[in-house]
Amino acid sequence: MEIKNILLIGGSGFVGSHVARLLAGRNCNVTVPTRRRERAKHLIVLPTVDVVETDVHDENRLAELVAGKDAVINLVGILHSRHGLPYGPDFARAHVELPRKIAAACRAAGVRRLLHVSALNADSRGPSQYLRSKGDGEAALLAERDALDITLFRPSVIFGPEDSFLNLFAALQRMAPVLPLGRPGARFQPVYVDDVAQSIADSLGRSDSCGQAYCCCGPQVYTLAELVRYVGRTIGRPRPILPLPEVLARIQAGLLELLPNPPMSVDNLDSMDVDSICAGGDPLPFGKVPTALEAVAPDYLAPRSPLTRYKSYRVKAHR
Repeated sequence: MEIKNILLIGGSGFVGSHVARLLAGRNCNVTVPTRRRERAKHLIVLPTVDVVETDVHDENRLAELVAGKDAVINLVGILHSRHGLPYGPDFARAHVELPRKIAAACRAAGVRRLLHVSALNADSRGPSQYLRSKGDGEAALLAERDALDITLFRPSVIFGPEDSFLNLFAALQRMAPVLPLGRPGARFQPVYVDDVAQSIADSLGRSDSCGQAYCCCGPQVYTLAELVRYVGRTIGRPRPILPLPEVLARIQAGLLELLPNPPMSVDNLDSMDVDSICAGGDPLPFGKVPTALEAVAPDYLAPRSPLTRYKSYRVKAHR
């Protein structure tokens, strides 16, 4: 079946925006639900994208959105939650309950094709609330695999112009003379956002991807300290790194998670107990060659890059 009408849940976010643009370029009709239309104004200009202000957690509204679609893509994910066991209520709502509702809506509407973005190391018995909730979300979907054609994606940390990973390290090094760092030896295999978006879009029409779970990683493994140093050199603000012992790292993370938009939490630290790397096999599905971080990051991190100047102009214009 040709897939042309797609419901893109989480389409206004970092990865979702890239997926929406890619699908629009392929002349697909994409519906992007959002609680605040203002958050998705960058997508409204795309000719085949329809931004709908609604609440996807409302099962009746979700059923209306799913009806008549050829496929559903779920990209909803959060990094922080109130605490709880095995995970907090915010993780439960976004990572477990919503996928379960989406699967039920697809089954009721007869929409078989469902793509879901999870996380590398998602595991119901994982070391963090985040990873446990992602693991239970996957389990909720896989319980429906007889009724639905499901494809899972498990990316490592994702980088790109709007990321909250490399840009965070850049912001910290522009402000602080020294960077206290917990878990400096934690390993990551960062993957480019366009590579993830391309993999998601390409899988829609591939029957061989049904029932599969794909890891998504970049071409190289880095420690956290190596990534921080790279960002510092790239922005022209290399800062000394002060490795923190575990006790101080947890105190630092606990204090940071009290901020309105926390850059780090104790749960994030717990997620680093397992390396975010592709242990074996291809780093991307369908034989795609991953993009090197060094080929992209300087374009948006370097002090005088066009994107950096553009952001500066927006700030000066109060936009």
